[in-house]
This record gives sequence, structure tokens and C-alpha cells, in this order.
Amino acid sequence: MAAVAPAAPDPGWRARLDLAFVPTPARTVLARRRHEGPLRVQRSFHPEGAPCHSYVLHPPGGVVGGDRISLDADVREGAWALLTTPGATKFYRSLGRTATLRQNLRVAPGATLEWLPQEQIVFSGAIVEALTRIDLGADSRCFAWELNCLGRPAGGLPFESGSLRQRLEVWREGRPVLLEHARIEGGSRAVDAPWGLNGQPAFATLVAGPTDADALTAARGVLAAMPGEASATRLEDLLVVRWRGAGALEGYALRERLWAALRPLLMGRPMCRPRIWNT
Repeated sequence: MAAVAPAAPDPGWRARLDLAFVPTPARTVLARRRHEGPLRVQRSFHPEGAPCHSYVLHPPGGVVGGDRISLDADVREGAWALLTTPGATKFYRSLGRTATLRQNLRVAPGATLEWLPQEQIVFSGAIVEALTRIDLGADSRCFAWELNCLGRPAGGLPFESGSLRQRLEVWREGRPVLLEHARIEGGSRAVDAPWGLNGQPAFATLVAGPTDADALTAARGVLAAMPGEASATRLEDLLVVRWRGAGALEGYALRERLWAALRPLLMGRPMCRPRIWNT
């Protein structure tokens, strides 16, 4: 009987982070923090009292083909968590393997999640599959923003090859409210056509809820004063803002203006900028 050759080693990183936020009488705390591989939260902060601000760190600084990154976060009933990152997530050119990113965010009834990562940069030649799924309870609150930048246009390196498959899903009580699936091939018509990105190298989506007509009016007022192309709609009580524009700096400015306008309406607090954004 011939010997079975051992399987070839898998060269990609495997990184997983599992978080749970729970309320205490004084504030929300990070009660569970388990990690495998290079993905972790070092510590949490409470710059505004009860809400727990946590920074998700990926020490390698970049993602290559074959890497698999997974984040699971549970915000328990009555807890309030704000999650962000210290810098961009960079997806580098692949030799043929797919880099995958899975982010599952669960928000229990009566809990609040603010999901504010910095941008994802997809270099030309990268092959990426990214999924963010947000599961909301009956009366949970959420403000979530994701920004994607394709290529490095400032360096004369547009998104000419590779692919990005981007999925954003919002579910409430096990029922889908928003299912957005996009696939963008480098150098394809989707990059330049009006029905795609219209030549803009950056695009973002914001979801927030529960909202009312006042939140929609406030969001549209912000969009009217900002550069880029954008729209705001409501799906049931979920506010959805879509934007495409010139790059990350314009996206950052839009994120802060929307957050400043909407946070008091949704959550009864003014914007509290994470201090890591100042570094």
C-alpha cells in the first residue's frame, strides 16, 4: 500500500478574536477576550462613563492571500460597546489565494453597538472575501460604518486586477433587514461605470437604528454639504447611507459629520471621538 503524502502546509495566518461585553452597575466591561493568532484587544477605555471603547489590533498590519481573520463580538443585554481599529486593514496582492475576513457582531435586546473601524484598503491584485454580519435584538441600538478603498490612486496604482467580494448583512430577531452583496473585479466596468463606483476609488456604507424620520432628515442634511456621491434611505427603522468618493480622508470627514449629527438622536449622547484616531 502506497504511503499517503502529507498535506502541504497552509502558509496563511489564522487569526480569531472572541469578545463579550456585559453591563455592571457603573459601566460596560469587556468580560471575555479570547484570541488565536495575531488579532487582539489589549485593553478597553471608558472616556465617557458607561460605554466601553475597545480597539481591535492586528499586529502584522496587512493581510495576504490565504489569511483568514475572524472576529466575534457579543454585546450582552444592557451593555454598550464601541469598537474601532487604530489603522487601516490592508489587503495585499495575492499569488492566487483568497484572503477572508469574517466579522459577526451580535447585539442583544437593550444593548448598544457602535462599529467604527478604519478603512479597508484593497491593493491591486488582492483577492478578498469580506463579510460583516450584525444581528440585532428587538430593541437593540446600532451605529455601524465601513469604508473600502480600492488600489492606491495617490501613488498612481489603481485597482486594475484582483477582486473584492464585500457583504454587509443586518438581521433583527433572526430576520434579514439589509443584505448587501457586491463583487468588484479590478479593471472591470464596475470600477468606472455609473451603476458601479463611477470612477471613485472609495465607497462606504453606514447603517443605524432604530431611527425615525428626523434621523433621515439629519443624514440627508449632512450629505448635502459633503463631497462625493451619496444617498440615504430607511429600511423599516434602519437608516442606510451609501457613499462613493475620492478617498479615505473624505470618508473620515463624512463619518464624523454623520456620527455627530445622529448619535444624539439615536443614543442621547454627543459624539465621543476615540483617542486612538488622534495618533
